[in-house]
Amino acid sequence: MAANSSQELQIQSRTRIIELLVPFRFRSSRERVPRGVANFGIGALVAGLLALSCGAVRGQAPPEPESYRTEDYRAPVPQTLRGARVVTTAEAKAIWQRRDGVFVDVMPRPPRPNLPPGTIWRDKPRQTIPGAVWLPDTGYGALAPPMEAWLRESLARITGGDLGKLLVVFCLRDCWMSWNAAKRALALGYTNVAWYPDGTDGWSEEDLPLEDAQPAPGRPQ
Repeated sequence: MAANSSQELQIQSRTRIIELLVPFRFRSSRERVPRGVANFGIGALVAGLLALSCGAVRGQAPPEPESYRTEDYRAPVPQTLRGARVVTTAEAKAIWQRRDGVFVDVMPRPPRPNLPPGTIWRDKPRQTIPGAVWLPDTGYGALAPPMEAWLRESLARITGGDLGKLLVVFCLRDCWMSWNAAKRALALGYTNVAWYPDGTDGWSEEDLPLEDAQPAPGRPQ
């Protein structure tokens, strides 16, 4: 409700600006129009303000669902995750440099194609944040029992059984897999979970290092 009220106030404010500026267009040529407004072009200004108003509505983040996301995993994500803290690239970098936490990459692994018998298939490594543990396919909305057990056992191993150990969960930008996995870590009892929504997209955009990774051991086939 607060977010909607804020958007309505922004749109009302921009609409008011438009109402104040539009009369300039209909003034007599004898009237003096401020040079800045005349040079800018009232039509372009009005169009720009309208675009900003519409863009604010279209670009709003979705609300948090009550449970896990189960479809359309590559889509805009919420700005929050109840029980976890949301970190920016700068904050993730600081955690990484201090080695304060464990980075958990949940980017799914592409399935193997159906190939003729005898064909050698090599899985492509994942380019991830150095030192991160890759737990692919653990961010789906519903996990098969073997996959859920692997996630639980892997988190216990990399944290040494410390439920208060900082976990930084990530994937790509606009990827619900990381949101789901961070929420699942909370459900497993971890109390210090950070969700990094920009993931390796945000990381690479800042020219931070990446390294090849393979899935953590024991992944179900």
